[in-house]
Amino acid sequence: MNKRQVETAIMELKMDYISLQGDIEKLESTGNDSFVKKAELRLATLEESLAELNKQLAEFE
Repeated sequence: MNKRQVETAIMELKMDYISLQGDIEKLESTGNDSFVKKAELRLATLEESLAELNKQLAEFE
């Protein structure tokens, strides 16, 4: 991946992350605990991916 591709991937993951946070809030308000747990696991995965992409981005600078 080049720098631009990494930056684009980071932006896309951030948008997914924000959307998922909103979904979790809605799920919590309806009491869907099993879906909340799955969504929280997905958030953790997104955080790991963002950390890796941020490391790659730092290598370009």
